[in-house]
Amino acid sequence: MGVSDNQQVGTALGTARVRPRTRRLPPWRILLHNDNVNDMPYVVETIVALTRLNRHDAVSRMLEAHTRGLSLLLTTHREHAELLDEQFQSKRLKVTIEPAD
Repeated sequence: MGVSDNQQVGTALGTARVRPRTRRLPPWRILLHNDNVNDMPYVVETIVALTRLNRHDAVSRMLEAHTRGLSLLLTTHREHAELLDEQFQSKRLKVTIEPAD
């Protein structure tokens, strides 16, 4: 019989399998910066291509970055944030990542 992550626990009603709790990874923010180089449709298309944001949300984030200088694109775990940072850089768009806590 193989080793399982589940444990059996005796209760008044019998036995039950209990899964160990998984720990969530700390959240990181991905912030889009305004730039005066790329045109707006290009920025929107890149956001849609690299994230799970739909076109409407991508336009909103792009406009916020354009008018305020910075926009929160999304929050994710660090490894994914670092990957997106590299992908946006390869598309000549400026993003920064920072811990969300």
